[in-house]
Amino acid sequence: MSTVLDAPEQSTRKVPAVQKVILYDISWETYERLLAEHGAHAGTRFSYDCGALEIMSPLIIHERINRRLATIFETIAEERGVDFDSVGSSTFRREDLKKGFEPDSCFYITHLERVREKAQINLRIDPPPDLIIEVDITSPSLPRFPIFAAVGVPEVWRYDGARVRVFALSTGEYVEPSESASLPGVTGDVLTDFLAKSKMIKRAPWLHGIREWARHTLSK
Repeated sequence: MSTVLDAPEQSTRKVPAVQKVILYDISWETYERLLAEHGAHAGTRFSYDCGALEIMSPLIIHERINRRLATIFETIAEERGVDFDSVGSSTFRREDLKKGFEPDSCFYITHLERVREKAQINLRIDPPPDLIIEVDITSPSLPRFPIFAAVGVPEVWRYDGARVRVFALSTGEYVEPSESASLPGVTGDVLTDFLAKSKMIKRAPWLHGIREWARHTLSK
């Protein structure tokens, strides 16, 4: 089990997957104003960390990978009867911590009942998502692991352009466990393999293979 503050950048990154800009010395008030002004612009995502603001617009390759990873989670969870709620790239923020983010995808699982059908989530009183999916295949970018750790996100699946890695929060830092806590048996290697297969076969047999794997591992 290794400790990770933020995943290293990969030399394999070649294709731009997002359009982004990073600004510094941005006040919390300006951050909230920009959120309000751009709230109707689907796809634009903001990350804020103590004055540093990243504004990002994902391109097709980014969203394609994001949706496929989310589909892998949803398919395995449904096959195993795990209840969850997908809240996509909703805005999460804590003014007292001066941190905010909009993930690529995220899910409530363990803490689902505490937020079920809530119109708004207040991280001062509500739990953060149980699982976040991050696609980070461009550089430079604002490190997001410190933001996730500060608000207490328990698990992150991150694709870095080469492979998927599973991270779990432990005493304020992210480590790589042997398997996912959200879906036991799921590892970074399993996710990387399913993601690779999504590029080689049609959707129906791809989903069938994921379901078969989920049933087989559950029966062990």
